Amino acid sequence: MSEQQSTQKNSGQTVAHERCLCREVLDQVRDVLSVSPAVHEHFTNSRIEFLKGIRAMIDSRIEHLSKASPQGTKIAVE
Repeated sequence: MSEQQSTQKNSGQTVAHERCLCREVLDQVRDVLSVSPAVHEHFTNSRIEFLKGIRAMIDSRIEHLSKASPQGTKIAVE
């Protein structure tokens, strides 16, 4: 799967994850350091918070660009 990765939980369910740089870094760290499930949960939560921060920056920029700025003034011509 090029766009998604599948993992299996202990209950036998398959969960699909979209490819993400944060997830790939997390997987590399987990493989190298053999992190515990608690540490894995912290990294997962930090990934979510990182993406929420990106979303907040995008929302702020959209709001800034959406504000109506005066284009000029109308002048009556005789």
